Amino acid sequence: MFKKMIEDLKREFKGYNVRSLSSDLLSGLTVTAVAIPLALAFGVSSGADAAAGLITAIFAGLVIGFLSGGSFQISGPTGAMSAILISVVAIYGIQGMFIATMMAGIILLIAGIFKIGKLISIIPMPVITGFTSGIAIIIALGQIDNFFGTKSEGANTIEKIMSYGKLGFSPQIGSVIFGAIVILIMILWPKKLQKYFPSSLVSIIVVLVLNFFLKLDVPTVGAIPRTLLPESRLLFSDLNYSSISNLIVPAISIAVLGMIESLLCGATGGRMKGEKFDANRELLAQGIGNVLLPFFGGVPATAAIARTSVAIKSGQKTRLTSIFHSVGLLLSMFLLTGVMSQIPMSALAGVLMVTAWRMNEWHIIKYLTKQRLKGPITAFFATMLGTVFFDLSVAIIAGVAISGILFIVKTSDNLEINVSKFEPDRFDKDREFTEEGIHGGIRVIYISGSIFFGNINSLKTVLDGLDKDCHTLIFSLRGLSGLDATSAYSVLEFCKDAKEKGIDIHFSGVQNSVKKAFTRSGIIALFDETHFHWSTQDILKQVVD
Repeated sequence: MFKKMIEDLKREFKGYNVRSLSSDLLSGLTVTAVAIPLALAFGVSSGADAAAGLITAIFAGLVIGFLSGGSFQISGPTGAMSAILISVVAIYGIQGMFIATMMAGIILLIAGIFKIGKLISIIPMPVITGFTSGIAIIIALGQIDNFFGTKSEGANTIEKIMSYGKLGFSPQIGSVIFGAIVILIMILWPKKLQKYFPSSLVSIIVVLVLNFFLKLDVPTVGAIPRTLLPESRLLFSDLNYSSISNLIVPAISIAVLGMIESLLCGATGGRMKGEKFDANRELLAQGIGNVLLPFFGGVPATAAIARTSVAIKSGQKTRLTSIFHSVGLLLSMFLLTGVMSQIPMSALAGVLMVTAWRMNEWHIIKYLTKQRLKGPITAFFATMLGTVFFDLSVAIIAGVAISGILFIVKTSDNLEINVSKFEPDRFDKDREFTEEGIHGGIRVIYISGSIFFGNINSLKTVLDGLDKDCHTLIFSLRGLSGLDATSAYSVLEFCKDAKEKGIDIHFSGVQNSVKKAFTRSGIIALFDETHFHWSTQDILKQVVD
């Protein structure tokens, strides 16, 4: 894999020149402008602090960006991840979150080593859309305190909202004003200017200027330490069996989300740039990055589609864009901490609320509802609600399970089985068939679709209902796409029973996938090659003659 990476790097930088360097530098600075407010916001919303968000973006851009499975990937803290981390921090504390992050990194490394990156393709589109919308809801609801300047209690978003009934809800006018200004600017900001000056950065600057003159008493980000080794970070002495065993489930949730986000981002970015994406190498990169991040006080990182798409649209050429974006963030951390510390928390909340709204894949949701696709809509809502009220792992499992059950039900209805008697006129118009008793015992069963445990009873019913005078049975399987072990065994048992009764069985049009199932189950071994033909007509000639 490392040898292939070196070959890909040589190909990526082939013909690299000053013009390419300029493109990477400018696109890197553009991504920096987008990343600053998001890194601060996601750091705070995860339950850590703004510095943790910046540190994550810096190291993710350097380490994961360099090792990434695509030249275009920009990694860092994301809204989806912060939604999970809220409950992790509330239950296990910051140190617990650091340990879970490191464990998630190890899981991602193992996933990359065993090359399971393609498993992301088995998750249905409605499930991915559902968990994205669920996370968007969690992000938006999780910012109520910051947006309104209120305080709540609870281990998760739902509990915090419920706590307002006990604690009361008294919004601070200043916080609401700043949050509303950010939302309005981000909504109204012209799209043609977004490429050059992100609306999130513009809105933060406007609020900073207003607060400088108005000096309203609102919660702010607070001091940001100018160090990459803050006091709050993971130490080897913090690792012990008890803490690790308690954090297995949160670590799996973080790893699963990191895998889904990073690979979906890679697939999308690869299509945008027309570049092949290495999913397994991306998992290795994400694993290495997330193992290291906690030791520097960072939160979990994943590839971020917002920053990645900005990089590509800004003229990104190579993975140096990710590195330049990290350098830009590093300089900002040391040169602009005084300014960033004065950003109102409600302003960051406004950024996250708009980001949450835009996270929803509205075009897919509109398509599902417009086409009235009941199955996919059910999977979408089940995953969305599972994400909001439980956690990502439960939501994904529930969504995939529902999708699988609905697919089985639908597939079972698609099986078509038709039984036809021998028709002399269709076989040979110029020939007279006087032995009706002999030829009348020929039956052809036409099967199309796929046979599995969910619909094998349909075939059994047809076979059990065959006329007693049937002495020759031809299975026309040209339309049969596949069958599972349960179905193959049932066919085997029928064939054995039919042979004992003296029924002559033949098969036509057997596809390769079906033939393999027949071979494994022992059906092929029951008959010689004269019982298998590609054409039903050939079998009829053999039987009739």
